Amino acid sequence: MADPQDAPGQGDPEPGEPPMVRWADEQLPTRMGIEIRDLDPGKLVATMPVAGNRQPFGLLHGGANAVLAETIGSIAAALNAPPGRVPVGVELSCTHHRAVFGGVVTGVCTPLHTGRSASTFEIVITDEDGRRTCTARLTCILRDRPPGS
Repeated sequence: MADPQDAPGQGDPEPGEPPMVRWADEQLPTRMGIEIRDLDPGKLVATMPVAGNRQPFGLLHGGANAVLAETIGSIAAALNAPPGRVPVGVELSCTHHRAVFGGVVTGVCTPLHTGRSASTFEIVITDEDGRRTCTARLTCILRDRPPGS
């Protein structure tokens, strides 16, 4: 049976409480073990374990690469956004270069373009030996922050 907290309109944050605080333990990056290692607008770095993020054949799931890429690309977009603007992802592309069977992968996100209405980032994911395993590109539009948020 579904948890009543999961029903639409139920379990909403208290007034003034950001949703990411209310559902902190339910965030996908947390569940996947993504950890931010370097938080800089010009270069954002994060890691993710392969364990727990595998596809049925035992290697790192391509969707896990996409989650890592979109997570750090979205954070970078927020760090680079002009005041009063918030990013919303509109396009993500991932090219998977090689399989990863264990250990930890590292994603490095660098801006390709940061503007007032859109930003684009390249995310390079490597294995523990520094070999490129995935290249991703994320584009976000930048919208006005809703009043009161």
